[in-house]
Amino acid sequence: MVRQSSLWRRVSVALIMMALPGAALAQAVGAPRPWEIGMQPGFGPLKDQQIALHNLVLVIITLITLFVGVLLVWVMWRYNARSNPVPTRTSHNTFLEITWTVVPVLILVVMFIPSLKLVYYEDRTRDADLTIKVTGHQWYWEYAYPDNNNIDFSSYVIPDDQLQPGQLRLLDVDNQLVVPVGKNIRVLQTSTDVIHSWFIPPLGVQRYAIPGRTIETWFRVDQPGVFYGQCNQICGTNHSRMPIVVRAVPEKEFEAWLAEAKTKFSDAGQRTPQLAAAEFRR
Repeated sequence: MVRQSSLWRRVSVALIMMALPGAALAQAVGAPRPWEIGMQPGFGPLKDQQIALHNLVLVIITLITLFVGVLLVWVMWRYNARSNPVPTRTSHNTFLEITWTVVPVLILVVMFIPSLKLVYYEDRTRDADLTIKVTGHQWYWEYAYPDNNNIDFSSYVIPDDQLQPGQLRLLDVDNQLVVPVGKNIRVLQTSTDVIHSWFIPPLGVQRYAIPGRTIETWFRVDQPGVFYGQCNQICGTNHSRMPIVVRAVPEKEFEAWLAEAKTKFSDAGQRTPQLAAAEFRR
């Protein structure tokens, strides 16, 4: 009976996701959609910049592909054996050789400059409104707020048999990372065991969490909502069960959440890794 109920919940969630139009779903949550072939919509400046670079490169490579395709067809038609029974003996053409060297270099420069600017833009923020420490574990995430009484809590995937209607399998968690809307969030990442990767596609955030190192990045969410990500560095048996959920709320709601979190995430209220592992095996 439990298995049937769990299966029905998963089917109902899938039907809801497929029934929602793309625009409505994007406004509700930042999550992958069935049959999605493009990039997820952006909800912050990092993702917006990445989409802009992607579109620029897509236009360039499309034009190159069309040019090469047309050139190949023309060469096959113009220089086949029937049209040219006696092939040319030409071995050099200075103009062509300069052209096919200089033009690709210019194309690479056009792509390189915005790429380099984006890399530095993603690296860190000088004007952080909030700092969050992210620690990867096998197999869950730990979040700390050093600026706010060092609130610390763990975030585990919700087991399949505990999913509620509307929750996403292998994406929803018990404790979401809550941040204020419109604020620059500094993220300090590390790991206690193996290499993990904190990856949230709709926010354009991806950084490795490496044992013994603290790596910095940042993000900003420009509108309230719930945004999903996952560990995208294979880290062991339960790699697929390390989802990330960021909930962006207005500043007043965030202040209220902080006050509640000071009590909620006391030592007595935290699950142990052993208990989480037992839930995975059920």
